[in-house]
Amino acid sequence: MEWQSALALMLGALFFFMAIGTPVVFAFLAVNLIGAWMFLGQEAGLAQWVRNTTSSITSFSLTPIPLFVLMGEVLFHTGLAFKAINAIERMISRVPGKLSIVSILGGTTFATLSGSSIANTAMMGGVMMPEMQRRGYHHTMSMGPIMAVGGIAMLIPPSALAVMLGSLAGISIERLLIGGILPGLIMAIGFLGYVIVRSRLRPEDAPSDPDDEIHVKGWEKWKPFFRDVVPLLAIFIAVVGSMLAGWASPTESAAIGVTASVLATIFYGALSKKAIWTSLIETAKVSVIILFILAASTTFAQLLSFSGASTGFLSLIKGMELNPVTLVIGMLAILLVLGMVLDQVSMMMIALPFFMPLANAAGVDSVWLGVMILITLEIGLLTPPFGLLLIVMQSVVPPSIRLTQIYRAAVPFLIIEIVVLALVFSAPWIATGLPNLIR
Repeated sequence: MEWQSALALMLGALFFFMAIGTPVVFAFLAVNLIGAWMFLGQEAGLAQWVRNTTSSITSFSLTPIPLFVLMGEVLFHTGLAFKAINAIERMISRVPGKLSIVSILGGTTFATLSGSSIANTAMMGGVMMPEMQRRGYHHTMSMGPIMAVGGIAMLIPPSALAVMLGSLAGISIERLLIGGILPGLIMAIGFLGYVIVRSRLRPEDAPSDPDDEIHVKGWEKWKPFFRDVVPLLAIFIAVVGSMLAGWASPTESAAIGVTASVLATIFYGALSKKAIWTSLIETAKVSVIILFILAASTTFAQLLSFSGASTGFLSLIKGMELNPVTLVIGMLAILLVLGMVLDQVSMMMIALPFFMPLANAAGVDSVWLGVMILITLEIGLLTPPFGLLLIVMQSVVPPSIRLTQIYRAAVPFLIIEIVVLALVFSAPWIATGLPNLIR
């Protein structure tokens, strides 16, 4: 079979299964079965497919995924994350758009402790939205910051998606995790800048509350911050610092993070059997889904290569003699378009088998490209009509708020994310500077 026919068969079958409503993972598994039967030798091919699938998820490099997930689940289900948000709100007073700022600072703090954008958005939405609505915040100032800051969990470690991307793309997981820190912080600063400027220009969009004028001073104001926030930030520093110093691998740093999280819950007296059990159950659920995805994606890439589809397509692109800059722009543009109609996992599974060989052949820095791919995936979370965080936000707001209002609330923050992507593209050191410090 010619490579064009093999490529059309594999991608055509994939989109067919997805179009009829088959879950993404099972759509890929179905295509893998078809490809194994046709390209690997029928029954013998199926046996080989089983071996390939098994080997794809038995790699020790995947261990950080369940550990990072567990780290966030422990802090979430023991309530320490909520205490941190309350401490941040107590610290801020007489500031325009106070609750929007608390959402961004609190969401960024939780992003350093949880690798889940969905969990981040759902938690912040449940905690902050009722009070914002009571005070009459404009939709852009209430829903927008919560959705935007939720995506930062994808960039700042611990990020399960970054570990998945590194595994699928063959990028150093350690360097990719570190590389997302600076772009994530720049993004958070951009969100804060927008909220502060808009609050001053249009104070009616973020009304203050008379109770804000009655605030504590001195140590009583800062005590909750040092008690409930600083120890949690120390966990993030331990995770990232151990990798930067070269003392720990991603797996070891993830284990350090879990241990520190459990010790913190014991110290605060928040650990309970129920919290541990719930955290373990939720971690198992998320980890199984991720491992299913990795198994399906890895085998899909192997079948594309074995059938000659990926080799033929890559030869066609190489024949165009595109320079590396044009090539990267094309990749990012494709991902931005895919983000409008596909979830982040599907985007990676479809694009990476083609993108990474092209990037490696063109000499593109893999960490730089990996961080930009993470940013485009984050942009996809807020891109209508099927941005995942848009749907999550719809699930936590009253039914009276229409989906189109949620779309409009996301637009200013979507523009900020695109600007950050352009900054990383034009100044690669933003993504590669910190990873280059790893000893």
